[in-house]
Amino acid sequence: MTDAFGARLARVLATTSQVCVGIDPHASLLADWGLPDSAEGARDFGLRVVAATTGRAGVVKPQIAFYERHGSAGYAALEEVLSAARASGLLVLADVKRGDLGSSVDAYGEAWLSPGSPLEVDAMTAVAFQGLGSLDGVLARAGAVGKGVFVLAATSNPEAFTTQTAVRSDGLSVSAGIVADVAERNASELASPLGSVGVVVGATLELSAFGLTGASLAGMPILAPGFGHQGARIERLNEVFNGAAQNVLVSASRSILSAGPSGLEEAIDRIVAEVAACRA
Repeated sequence: MTDAFGARLARVLATTSQVCVGIDPHASLLADWGLPDSAEGARDFGLRVVAATTGRAGVVKPQIAFYERHGSAGYAALEEVLSAARASGLLVLADVKRGDLGSSVDAYGEAWLSPGSPLEVDAMTAVAFQGLGSLDGVLARAGAVGKGVFVLAATSNPEAFTTQTAVRSDGLSVSAGIVADVAERNASELASPLGSVGVVVGATLELSAFGLTGASLAGMPILAPGFGHQGARIERLNEVFNGAAQNVLVSASRSILSAGPSGLEEAIDRIVAEVAACRA
């Protein structure tokens, strides 16, 4: 029986690092790396990031859009990157942000979370605009096969603020309601100190503005983008996620990738050391 994703992630956070390395082959980064803006370039980019991350951090997060833009060849390249990452012992979090209803959203879960699928990963990001219940099929599949799902809860783009801070009929903000629903889901299925359903919360945000607290986020994995290039400072990790900082995946992409292929290992080591220092 495969361990629950939450249990496997908890081991990585405790023994390896809280750093999650992004794999984002932007056209500009491919050019900076001397790679073509093609599926082949995106494949080589991803494989280099996987190699540099192995033994330094425990999680990688491919942004699927940068492969999808190359069509079927891009997906073939992505399959190689995902396979290499999982073979290297890394946890792979696909940043796909899928969301829909019924059989449509179930098919997304089948594609990304089924063992043996060409796109198999350890966890995926998802959108619950239609309510967390719209993801029931995805969450059930994830639980059955030891996978994880990270649901968008509070994002840093300014356009989202009005929607995410709107108050639901139960008195919670939309963001706080998603977090509460995730906590309830984890409580009903929790087999380890860390649930397998997590949330995405921007590291540049003030939690209180979204009706969130460290206590409300306890016990669930938190994917926190925004460190480095977007302005979030690692030294504020404890302050921002007070009470839940130990469950945070510190997502770093451009702050690492901009170092170029020859500087990846040093950049990863630096951020890993910064996170370790602030958590000591």
